[in-house]
Amino acid sequence: MSLARAGQANRRPAALAPLLLLLLSACDPGTPVAPDEPPAPGLGPEHLALIVNTRDPLSMQIADYYVDRRQIPSANVIHVTFRPGDNVMRPEDFRPIRASVERQTPASVQVYALAWTVPFRVGCMSMTTAFAAGFDAGFCAATCKATRANPYFDSRSRRPRDDFGWRPAMLLAGQDLDSVKALIDRGVAADGTMPAGTGYLVSSSDRARNVRARYYNGIRLMQADRFRLQVISRDILQYRDDVLFYFTGLARVGKLETNTFLPGAIADHLTSAGGRLDSAGRQMSSLRWLEAGASGSYGAVTEPCNFPQKFPRPDIVIDRYLDGETLIEAYWKSVEWPGQGVFIGEPLAAPFSMNEQES
Repeated sequence: MSLARAGQANRRPAALAPLLLLLLSACDPGTPVAPDEPPAPGLGPEHLALIVNTRDPLSMQIADYYVDRRQIPSANVIHVTFRPGDNVMRPEDFRPIRASVERQTPASVQVYALAWTVPFRVGCMSMTTAFAAGFDAGFCAATCKATRANPYFDSRSRRPRDDFGWRPAMLLAGQDLDSVKALIDRGVAADGTMPAGTGYLVSSSDRARNVRARYYNGIRLMQADRFRLQVISRDILQYRDDVLFYFTGLARVGKLETNTFLPGAIADHLTSAGGRLDSAGRQMSSLRWLEAGASGSYGAVTEPCNFPQKFPRPDIVIDRYLDGETLIEAYWKSVEWPGQGVFIGEPLAAPFSMNEQES
């Protein structure tokens, strides 16, 4: 990574003790909810619009399968047309596509699923943030600097479009149809299972990429009464059969194939180019997590430097997911500056939702 500028990227967070950071985060009220007004119920198929590229046969096949498995309403399937196969879409090509999608999207829709792997980028920003908020160069950074913030970050909102005007997006990504089908099946299988897995918080030897490790001990203390979490002080995690969370900071992560990821698992590695889903370059693509069995991952599409704000906060992901939120909700709420990172996975996976058990 051009993560060599680690010090200047992290002066303020490093000055605080890990537990204090988490306690301050826990005290942040986020979006206020009136005491006598219960939060809105969780997201379901009626709240998701599926965007499909009619020029891409794989996109069409993915969409058909997802509609069937998640029972997406026909009014929520929105067709767009662009040349498939390019990693990066030009902003001038993207803007009319998004405008058309916004016009066709039912008012009840709160999030998007995008039925393709590439393009994963629009100009200098990620495809998923471009769909969520529109293309805006304020989400980009040519040097190590802050970018536009996510108003949905760590909020209590269950309706991001209604509350903030954003529709968070996630790519249904994979190398081929079979891999995306397997991803979708894992997400569906996860719902309401209340898995008794383990969250692995890996503190790596890569100092520049290990900036999230400051949160780990505090996370373990705060979640000890409801989920098993282990802090691992080595680079390689292997031969574990109960992985539900796996967070690390490395350019490449070894031995993924030796681990068993539970349905609904979330996993990512903090590095510069994980969101390069074409697998080019020396850094590991975030797709490798999905291929190993995870249901969601995240990676940078342009050089972010190692600001923790540009990557998922493990404490927020874990807390929101355990509270019953869907994968897309918990993951999106955990990234404060998401403009340079792409979200991939099965958005409606909800292992800790009570809806499945009550139905």
